[in-house]
Amino acid sequence: MAINSKQKHTLKVLLKELGTYKGRHTELVTVYVPHGYDMNKIISHLSQEQGTATNIKSSSTKKNVIDALEKMIQHLRLFTKTPENGLAVFSGNVAEREGQSDVKVWSIEPPVLLNIRIYRCDKEFVLEPLYDMLETKEVYGLVVMDRREGNIALLKGKTIIPVAEASSNVPGKTKAGGQSAARYMRIREDAAKDFYKKIAEMMKDAFLGNKGLKGVIVGGPGPTKYEFIESGYIPTEVKNKIIAIKDLSYTGPFGIQELLDKSEDVLASEEVAEEKKIMQKFFETLAKKPELAGYGEEEVMKQIRMGAVDILLLSESLEDKKIDEFDEEAQKVGTTVKLISTETREGVQLRDLGKTAAILRYPIHE
Repeated sequence: MAINSKQKHTLKVLLKELGTYKGRHTELVTVYVPHGYDMNKIISHLSQEQGTATNIKSSSTKKNVIDALEKMIQHLRLFTKTPENGLAVFSGNVAEREGQSDVKVWSIEPPVLLNIRIYRCDKEFVLEPLYDMLETKEVYGLVVMDRREGNIALLKGKTIIPVAEASSNVPGKTKAGGQSAARYMRIREDAAKDFYKKIAEMMKDAFLGNKGLKGVIVGGPGPTKYEFIESGYIPTEVKNKIIAIKDLSYTGPFGIQELLDKSEDVLASEEVAEEKKIMQKFFETLAKKPELAGYGEEEVMKQIRMGAVDILLLSESLEDKKIDEFDEEAQKVGTTVKLISTETREGVQLRDLGKTAAILRYPIHE
């Protein structure tokens, strides 16, 4: 499941804060609780670690580790059960001066399922598993084919998952003895059509109804891929998902890997393209139906509280506190919130417009 812009923002803010803390010794405690894991077992384990920490030679490090573990145990007792996606917890003395004590604890239910269990005392918090969740995890369909064979796979994050493969019965270009050239060509074309139908059916089974599917990329040597796409055999809903066609040297598993290598530009721009699309919708609304658009913090907040905002657009350059305020109000009235980066021209325009904009459900007459 892909994480939404709000979850991504919350995670980025936490990671930014936690990344600033450095322990003087191995005294910052990180715990990752996987989904479905018994919270009582974690608490029991941390209590045992408190006992082990009494053996630490440095009295200040010993105190900091024991205090961090105690603070974490108290925090974990607040949970009646492990959250659905698991839990990431961090605790430690973050006082600026040595010898002072300012033990804090943070926790977050990850936006996606946590499958790892970690306990670590270190000079830094262990943040890599959460950073990994910020990477795009949408699903893309990969199709590689020519007249001889076809392969279909799903790309989840950085993992290629093979789904289906097929070989064709299309005869080679060399004519068999005793057959007219026209008849032989007809046999080849009929066999090719049958093969296209088979690949199209495989695509339908793999992609149709897959809600997480962001797009399909098709590749292969020569012109066959274009003939196939224009053959009319691919269901319209699937065909509309095709975002790129790539020329390849190979088919089969090597072809899938080659397709992925040649599609990095497409995959990197997809998230940006989505941002541009929603911003273009806003500017088009502003130009053609200005009564259904709003911008500027004061105006947009007023429109949200009236329940009139369908889509709220917030620039990532807006203060974190204000983003949270807008999000809180938006949740009350079922408004969709989109966080927009400043990496695109449209995103820069939003920043310059006052960092907030809205597409309304209905016009407001004052």
